Amino acid sequence: MKKDLLYALCCLSFAIVIGGAVYEHLSVVPRWAAAPPVSLTMFQGPYGLNAALFWKNIHPVNLLLFTATLILHWRSERRRPLLVVVASYMAILVVTAIYFVPELLRITSAPYAPTPDPELTKSALLWERLSLVRLGVLVVLSLVLFLGLTKGGQRQVPAHSQSKIREALPA
Repeated sequence: MKKDLLYALCCLSFAIVIGGAVYEHLSVVPRWAAAPPVSLTMFQGPYGLNAALFWKNIHPVNLLLFTATLILHWRSERRRPLLVVVASYMAILVVTAIYFVPELLRITSAPYAPTPDPELTKSALLWERLSLVRLGVLVVLSLVLFLGLTKGGQRQVPAHSQSKIREALPA
């Protein structure tokens, strides 16, 4: 029961990541990517948007939940979907740290100018497209994770042990 609850919390936390990404792609990214540096005012000044606060907190929570869930479900049918999602999520986080975050910071920290910069706009649109691909992968991974809820959370008995148990049972 507690293992199932932890798996469900892991799914919820991963869904929150996707919800945050969907929100940003619907509401925030199209605005700042439209015509930088003119469109970057939402990031400037003392009341500028600080989305990093959300992302810096949710990813460690997810990794912690994934680790605990994987440990508790290591000998269950849920291990495989968990391993696929954890490995892919970690790869996405590495790519995010190497490309997405530095490129986002480069674009959004451009000084204000009254006219759009074509090169910066081109970079912003590429970043947005690639980020949508990343989001699509996360959605597929969430489906894999949620489908793990349909798997038995109980410990698996190896096939060779099952045959020994059947032999020991009276006919």
